[in-house]
Amino acid sequence: MKLLEPYTKAIPFIISILFVVLFIFAASSKLIDYYRFQQQLEQSDILKGYAGTLSWIVPTIEIVISLFLLIPRFRIIALYACLGLMIIFTIYIALMLHFSETIPCSCGGVISTLGWRGHLYLNLCLAVLAFIGIFTSIGLQKRFFNKNTT
Repeated sequence: MKLLEPYTKAIPFIISILFVVLFIFAASSKLIDYYRFQQQLEQSDILKGYAGTLSWIVPTIEIVISLFLLIPRFRIIALYACLGLMIIFTIYIALMLHFSETIPCSCGGVISTLGWRGHLYLNLCLAVLAFIGIFTSIGLQKRFFNKNTT
């Protein structure tokens, strides 16, 4: 296992940077075209009653999580938040695919070309990555704690 130790230190950091890039891109896309994002949320059968609130809460959460990911002390908490957010997004997409006739897309850039099934798979992969980041971070914390107590 000593052979893998340098990689286990890098894994949570690399996953965190991936989420920072993703969330900052997503939040800035939503904020740059705020009214379009809000209108697309209003077109959602599930979210239309909450569009006004969600249109500023979602990008704010993405930015806050990104900032926490950049601070090593808060990284594991932020990875849990990433996992939670990806699970919420995945459930939303699954519900939309199953129950909604029209599905508005509020994504920007390359991600908007995926289609909804592609989004579902991407979010599942991102949830797995967040879990891997959490798992490796917990392993690092246990090793660090054990070294300092013995």
